[in-house]
Amino acid sequence: MDQVWANRAESAEAAVTARHLKSLWHLPGTQLGVVAWPPIRRAPHWHYWWQAHLLDCLIDAQLRDPQHERAVRIKRQIRGHWVHNALRWTNQYYDDMAWLALAIQRAERVTGIDRHRALNALTRQLAESWMPEAGGGIPWRKEEPGVAPFLNAPANGPAGIFLARHPDWLARAQAMGDWLDATLIDPETHLVFDGIRSGSMVRAQYTYCQGVVLGLETELAVRTRDPRHAPRVHRLVAAVAEHMAPGGVLKGAGGGDGGLFAGITARYLALVATDLPGESADDDAARATAAKMVLSSAKSAWDYRQSVAGLPLFGAFWDQTAEVPRAEGATARSVGGAVTESEVPERDLSVQLGGWMLMEAAHAVSVATVSS
Repeated sequence: MDQVWANRAESAEAAVTARHLKSLWHLPGTQLGVVAWPPIRRAPHWHYWWQAHLLDCLIDAQLRDPQHERAVRIKRQIRGHWVHNALRWTNQYYDDMAWLALAIQRAERVTGIDRHRALNALTRQLAESWMPEAGGGIPWRKEEPGVAPFLNAPANGPAGIFLARHPDWLARAQAMGDWLDATLIDPETHLVFDGIRSGSMVRAQYTYCQGVVLGLETELAVRTRDPRHAPRVHRLVAAVAEHMAPGGVLKGAGGGDGGLFAGITARYLALVATDLPGESADDDAARATAAKMVLSSAKSAWDYRQSVAGLPLFGAFWDQTAEVPRAEGATARSVGGAVTESEVPERDLSVQLGGWMLMEAAHAVSVATVSS
């Protein structure tokens, strides 16, 4: 079965490569993902965190099937990001920077490229944004005059995963995990709330908030062997299965930024399935439940896909038939720090990246299942 998922992940990669990957402004040695397909005239190349996830998907593919050509694409993607971002690595949003830091960190380890300047710049931003005066946590974005900081899971989760994988910042990552557990866990459902501002909870519960906390707690369980982390993973995997995966399929969140949410959750459920340590019945149950959600979601997303020119087009909701987008209608745009969805969500790069991420997660889980 692992070859089936390898083939499906390869097809997802080929679809994004054919429809979305372009050089930036025709500059040599660059690449970014055009954010809409079919594209519009002067189609925008840019939503910072979408590009970070495109890089992460390329790294998943390189782990699955190492190729020199893809290693070149990874280098071009990193350079394209830097060039488009005005020759800087940073921006105003800590969640954006955390996603890019994670992807570049993985790129270094998988391909051997040296991007220490990028990682040093991003590490400083994430490490220095910790807010002990607020009881811990890092904010969603940099300080806005007259606006209280919004401390949320989408910033603290990926920043914590990155810092847990950094040789010097494991203790800070553990503090971030403790802050998330003490501050943002719903005592009724055990799911993760979105965030908190001035003591007021923002009670929205998104799939990717669960995913990043699962990723952080799994990394901490692996790296610290502290007994408090694995039970948090057990609890959250069970909560996601109960509340966010009807029929075993992870809930979709439409297009725009939401197109990435379930894919991120699948990525870190796969990490639970493959990396969570321990031999207890609870450890086994968490790994098995996480793997089942990934594989059930992937099977459903594949079954409901469309095929265009022989390549898959994934739906914004993995339990519904995908709609083939047209070269007309409104496309995704940035509003207030978030990206809205296109008129047909399947047009968004984010949705197709989410499907690709899911196929790579299914492959990782299937390989681990065979090897065990």
